[in-house]
Amino acid sequence: MQIRKIGSIVLASAFTIFLSTGLAVAQDTAKQDLKAAGTNTKNAAKDTGHAVSTGSKKAYHKTANGTRTATDKTVNGTKTVGKDIGHGTKVAAKDTAHGTKKVGDKIAGKPTPQ
Repeated sequence: MQIRKIGSIVLASAFTIFLSTGLAVAQDTAKQDLKAAGTNTKNAAKDTGHAVSTGSKKAYHKTANGTRTATDKTVNGTKTVGKDIGHGTKVAAKDTAHGTKKVGDKIAGKPTPQ
């Protein structure tokens, strides 16, 4: 019987040591998993922040270029319209002067040139 008791004690001791080692390994693995999850979350946040920053900069530069282009076209269009209005005003003034002269000549009784 003594051998059975010793065998049981040895078996129980071995079983206890095996279980306690398994729990310690499981705890280390859980800590490592949590640490890895925290690191992955931190890296994902950094990557997201970088992507947002890059996208914002690109959008800003495209908006700035679009604004410059629109401004340049507006300036050129305004110059063209101004020139056209100036030319139209000169032509209208000449036509008005010529018409006024014709009316004046008719009133004065001068013959119309052909």
